[in-house]
Amino acid sequence: MVVRADLNISLDGFATAMDQTPENPMSPDWMRLVSAYAATKTVRERVFGDKTGKGTTGIDDRYAQEYFADVGAEIMGAGMFGLHNTDDPDWNGWWGDEPPFRIPVLVLTHKRRPDLEFANGTSFHFLDTSVEDALQRAKTLTKGGDIRIGGGASLVRDCLKAGLVDRLHVGIAPVILGQGVRLWEDLRRLEDGYTVTSEVSESGVIHVTFSR
Repeated sequence: MVVRADLNISLDGFATAMDQTPENPMSPDWMRLVSAYAATKTVRERVFGDKTGKGTTGIDDRYAQEYFADVGAEIMGAGMFGLHNTDDPDWNGWWGDEPPFRIPVLVLTHKRRPDLEFANGTSFHFLDTSVEDALQRAKTLTKGGDIRIGGGASLVRDCLKAGLVDRLHVGIAPVILGQGVRLWEDLRRLEDGYTVTSEVSESGVIHVTFSR
């Protein structure tokens, strides 16, 4: 079991879009970040329910497959669950009726609410606790799989600063956002603790992986 994180970021290091709303989570800036990823066969099938077999099958799709493979539990921040107030009993996040996770997901939030369970195996558990405590809880749920720190960027950065992440993959999209949450703040010489590899996909996305 390893603790993993996987993010799409811009050339200037931003991992969030500032134009998302609860009504439009797939905002223009967000799609600029993830367009190559969203075009892959794996993401079209797993996230968007596309059963036509269409989508790219090159390097980007290989990383998309790795994103979903061998994950037993996920930890995410309240913002990744949805920008809505999590006290709203009718708000089930912006992942729809079939969230793509299919595993237990621990949502770190100061606003507790009852667990949510979905027929496809996804369950959301809302915790007001530290990420270290959430990791211990996740270990009891993984059934031997990895733990993914899903995001957002601030949560991943905090985990990197604390030395909790065994493997980080970033897909660097060839776009400039100029605003948002920058992943690399206060992470000077992060690479010293990892073996770093990189490759460029057919779409122009640079895939950089930090592995212990």
